[in-house]
Amino acid sequence: MTVSAQNHVAFVTGAAQGLGLGISMHLLELGWRVTLFDRDQEAGDEAMIAMSDAQRDRALFISGDVANEADVKLAIQQTVDRFGRIDGVVNNAGIANPHSGSVETLEWDQWQRVINVNLGGAFLVTKHATQHLREHKGAIVNITSTRAFQSEANTESYAASKGGVVALTHALAVSLAGDVRVNAVAPGWIEVGDWQKSANKSQPHHSEIDKSQHPVGRVGTPNDIAQAVSFLLDAEKSGFMTGETIRIDGGMTHKMIYAE
Repeated sequence: MTVSAQNHVAFVTGAAQGLGLGISMHLLELGWRVTLFDRDQEAGDEAMIAMSDAQRDRALFISGDVANEADVKLAIQQTVDRFGRIDGVVNNAGIANPHSGSVETLEWDQWQRVINVNLGGAFLVTKHATQHLREHKGAIVNITSTRAFQSEANTESYAASKGGVVALTHALAVSLAGDVRVNAVAPGWIEVGDWQKSANKSQPHHSEIDKSQHPVGRVGTPNDIAQAVSFLLDAEKSGFMTGETIRIDGGMTHKMIYAE
């Protein structure tokens, strides 16, 4: 357990599986106490069972929807009731499938749901956690995506939501200046198949083409992102950083690709 992590509490959204679970487990290993907030009760139960006794003593799973303000407000209060404080927030929850069909057929309700979860959820959690973060000069890390900077066709709602997270990050950094640092991580291709609940778990397999798209020669893992998140939450290591978005994509967005 690191000195900086002793007694510190993190609130992580979308934390029951995938990238959010990877981040949560990394923080637990560093000594943080962690609330895992997620809609999927089944995945949350599995995540808690898989933890060691020591990790489970420092973890709290709460089921709820980041796009529902009542759920968010209650979960923040339950975290403070259990752990007494909040030092860090990781706004990771999101609708992960970027493909939504053509802009001409995309339903308004579908567009709104993606924006409400991916962008609105980060706002709601920040709104209700900020008073607690101020007390301890805490930090927020928003999980955006490299799709905030580049796109495939028919991904408008996802791209817009993730671009909004980048803008929300620097806006909050200025609004909360002096009290709360706010940064973001933009993952590229991160393999999470083996971090799903048992009903959806898959064994990753990546072709040589998959790997060669990345200058580092491989697809990313949740640990690649978790390491950056813990760095940004740690005021001793990243105290001079706020408003920044760090791309972690194995160099993929810097590699020029020509159609043959």
